[in-house]
Amino acid sequence: MTDTLTPVLTDDWDAPGSWKLDTYVSRGGYRAARKALTGMSSAEVISLVKDAGLRGRGGAGFPTGMKWSFIPKDNPKPTYLVVNCDESEPGTCKDMPMLMATPHTLVEGIIIACYAVNAHHAFVYVRGEVLHVIRRVRKAVADAYATGYLGKDLFGSGYDLDITVHAGAGAYICGEETALLDSLEGRRGQPRLRPPFPAVEGLYACPTVVNNAESISAVPAIIEHGAAWYQSMGTERSKGTTIYSLSGHVKHPGQFEAPLGITLREILELSGGMREGHQLKFFTPGGSSTPMFTPEHLDVPLDYESVAKAGSILGTKALQCFDETTSVVRTTLRWTEFYKHESCGKCTPCREGSWWLVQILHNIEAGKGKEGDVEKILDICDNATAKSFCTLADGFVGCITSAIKYFRPEFEAGYHTPAWELFPYELSALFPVKEVITA
Repeated sequence: MTDTLTPVLTDDWDAPGSWKLDTYVSRGGYRAARKALTGMSSAEVISLVKDAGLRGRGGAGFPTGMKWSFIPKDNPKPTYLVVNCDESEPGTCKDMPMLMATPHTLVEGIIIACYAVNAHHAFVYVRGEVLHVIRRVRKAVADAYATGYLGKDLFGSGYDLDITVHAGAGAYICGEETALLDSLEGRRGQPRLRPPFPAVEGLYACPTVVNNAESISAVPAIIEHGAAWYQSMGTERSKGTTIYSLSGHVKHPGQFEAPLGITLREILELSGGMREGHQLKFFTPGGSSTPMFTPEHLDVPLDYESVAKAGSILGTKALQCFDETTSVVRTTLRWTEFYKHESCGKCTPCREGSWWLVQILHNIEAGKGKEGDVEKILDICDNATAKSFCTLADGFVGCITSAIKYFRPEFEAGYHTPAWELFPYELSALFPVKEVITA
């Protein structure tokens, strides 16, 4: 595994007008799509992506090529590709900057992926709040149509493809693939009971592939350079590069594209480290819905297997770093409040569990907790784990149970002392706190 930054998806980010079609084409854009459509069969494309070892970058890490191969070949219904650009996991900021900087990378990836699964219509589902991103992606799609990269007879291959860019309504739950499909169909975004799985009955009850934007955007480089090139980066089972989102009490937050298997210690060195005069207290390896890590995990390789072995999930690679001024109780409460608000309410363990957890954590934060509250929290978490239609409940359970595992005394201190007395909140603020003037 190489230990330096390896720009693949981010290689063009610094190019003047990187989002423009002319810039993208001048730097080799759409060459891979032409190669796939005119010189490869759909089976060869799937085989190449499988051999490269590309895994889903949306959080689950499922092999992308294998997911494509699940599409039934004898189904008379049309096949669809749905690209998940919802990116709603707190701390995650990779898909949106990528779509702003190089939206044509996604468009080219869609062309290749659709050709591989014999889909002639793709849908790009983008969060409704990021209007600037929606406009940029729609402009890229329009330019691709105008140039002949979309529409009829692409590259003279006889293959036709249409892309629809859909703006979501801003719900965290719609990052879950089946809730996204319901939202795309015009219904309330709620997870579906499976089976049937989307590969058999997805969008409009037709065979559907749902992939994350980063996963699809990685495909053109694989087609262009080959499986061996892609496998040369990353670890034995986690191949290629990915975009890590670094935020929190660090000197230089941002996006860092590196081979899977790089450590947080290495990324912190590249970013200048923690803010001056402070030390790392805890961090999330994959967003707030993943069990937190502590400084003892600084050298854990950030790949799917190593992070799982250490007790967490790589997720969306959202590295939120917090220093010693931060109250774990307050942080956990704020995350749980978010998940309570974003729960679709379909499942009782998730809906009721998140509500009760917020009440207990709120009391602990205020120093009004009671003896046995920590045990009660753990009991509620146990009753919510793996008992819902989707993994939202598992997410808020993971961040709470890991916080108690590593910082239980802070929670028990909430039986008598408010968290803001132990950890004055103004000390953990990233920006100067202005005095609030009341009438």
